Amino acid sequence: MPKRPFCPHCERPMTTCLCEALVSVDCPYRLVILQDPREARHALSSVPILVKQVRTASLWVGDVFDPAEVIGASWQTDAALVFPSTQATGAHAAKDGGITTLIFLDGTWKKATRLMHLNPWLQELPCLALQPDQPSTYRIRKSPRADGLSTIEAAVLVLNGLQSTQDFSVILPAFEKMIDYQITAMGRDTYRKNHLKAGRGGLSPQ
Repeated sequence: MPKRPFCPHCERPMTTCLCEALVSVDCPYRLVILQDPREARHALSSVPILVKQVRTASLWVGDVFDPAEVIGASWQTDAALVFPSTQATGAHAAKDGGITTLIFLDGTWKKATRLMHLNPWLQELPCLALQPDQPSTYRIRKSPRADGLSTIEAAVLVLNGLQSTQDFSVILPAFEKMIDYQITAMGRDTYRKNHLKAGRGGLSPQ
């Protein structure tokens, strides 16, 4: 059986190509995404869409990371971790503290917690709080947390809080298009049965 043709730019099947929705944006912050290896194999990850649109974003896949290699020698003063914490700071504190690099952990909640455990240096970094005012639009994956967001949504929320003169929401249409393609492929009835049940945080009916 011949392989499905793939788009060389968005690296998705031609039938679900996202190129029409992709944009390219500059960002004053460096975005570093540390991704669990199992999450890297997930066809519906939001990270490839994020990395293809934000010029300063980079993806690292693995279990254990060297902060000096990933961020640089001054990682302890340059970076902040976007992760829930009782001691999380807000956007103003990050700007006043001279933060230039934002770190995101990509994976399920369980996988992200595992990355924290395997990389104790992450706990030395200040954490930025996420306070979404609406549920995630990641309608085809569920989160155990009511405030759970996909990595691309978290990046947009944080960047919009840090950079009031620029709207990073322009990178979301490609993500939303990917979701729409998947819902169409699975069929509306299957989608309603499996993804619109009560109690599934981060999912909203469409």
